[in-house]
Amino acid sequence: MSVLALAAVTVAQAGDVLEIQITRGVESALPIAIVPFAVEPTGPQPPQDVAAIVSADLARSGLFAPVPERNLVSRPREASEVNFLDWRLLGVDSLLIGQVLASGPGAYDVRFQLFDVLRGQPLAAYSVPATDKTLRLAAHHISDIVYEKLTGDKGAFATRIAYITASGASDSRLYELHVADSDGYDPQTILSTSQPLMSPAWSPNGEKLAYVSFEQGRAMVYRQAISTGQRELLASYPGLNTAPAWSPDGTRLALTLSKDGNPEIYLLDLRTKALQRVTNNLAIDTEPDWGPDGRSLVFTSDRGGQPQIYRVGISGGRPERLTFEGSYNACPRLSPDGRMLAMLHRGGDGFHIAVQDLASGSLRVLTDTRLDESPSFAPNGSMIIYATEAGGKGVLAAVSVDGRVSQRLASHEGDVREPAWSPFDTTH
Repeated sequence: MSVLALAAVTVAQAGDVLEIQITRGVESALPIAIVPFAVEPTGPQPPQDVAAIVSADLARSGLFAPVPERNLVSRPREASEVNFLDWRLLGVDSLLIGQVLASGPGAYDVRFQLFDVLRGQPLAAYSVPATDKTLRLAAHHISDIVYEKLTGDKGAFATRIAYITASGASDSRLYELHVADSDGYDPQTILSTSQPLMSPAWSPNGEKLAYVSFEQGRAMVYRQAISTGQRELLASYPGLNTAPAWSPDGTRLALTLSKDGNPEIYLLDLRTKALQRVTNNLAIDTEPDWGPDGRSLVFTSDRGGQPQIYRVGISGGRPERLTFEGSYNACPRLSPDGRMLAMLHRGGDGFHIAVQDLASGSLRVLTDTRLDESPSFAPNGSMIIYATEAGGKGVLAAVSVDGRVSQRLASHEGDVREPAWSPFDTTH
């Protein structure tokens, strides 16, 4: 079906920022000193505190323990002003300093240096251009550089999350699809409707979202460009149209359709709109997710009597069962490297987020909350964002894949559900 005229919803700024609370961190977090970035006292003052954003990013990773600003021994702005002995006595391993220099009207040159305090050596020195509107994003990029230099793993602070909110009385419920920075700031409302929204999924280039909307009275799958609001109805077959998942190359969508009877997994070619059926079973097959190589899918099926997770090649064939521990495993999500499988796992006291090592088959429960759902990996594979309940309403939370670090992202307005973490190459 062609682009829908009714659905050209302009991307608007939303006012309700998700607030992050770190609920568990690593006891051996790396001590780091982040000095407030110097600004020209007589020049234009930047609208964002770059150092504060970087400090918050690194702290919420759970791997770093930034020194409180009041405890900083000095405030150097250049390498020549750094006295490494002072910082060693403070007990820090790393030091970040920088400057935010005006380069034009509403434009800045953000310069920063990262030091190994124990060795007294520089680790990185960069200059990042920014504007009033992109200064926060520049700070997230600095956080990514620091994170990678100190851990060896790529940072994911400059990525985004998509999520659904529901607010208002039961007879006048408002559902909204939002996109925000990974720390919950700069939220944008992508779509508002009086009917439920579900299952947002990012395109591999971060430019579009696929999702399920009930605005025409039943579940249909749409694709929408984030920057323009242009959207297209992709799946409106009889019965269910749900659970979209983009192929790694962005050319196809895996989804669940019941047009031929019971729910099955299909592939939709986004260029030709041709359908390919992947599963064929009397059971319910749903919640597909792609393997990183684009050659296989994992999905949830009750073909064994209870919901479990299976893997099948995209050309079909006999699926392989992956989960055996417990009577309920659903909502499979593969890690970016394809080595781990995140899922919703039912334990004795509720539904939790768990991960399974696909090589060994070992399963680890990561959360102790009782009503978890919708896991989604960060693009670097270090964290999993998911939905849960706290204080009687839906909130988002994140947990590291080893379970040692966790945080909660809460909204003041209504329930927050259905999170999806963006890929690395999202455009801002």
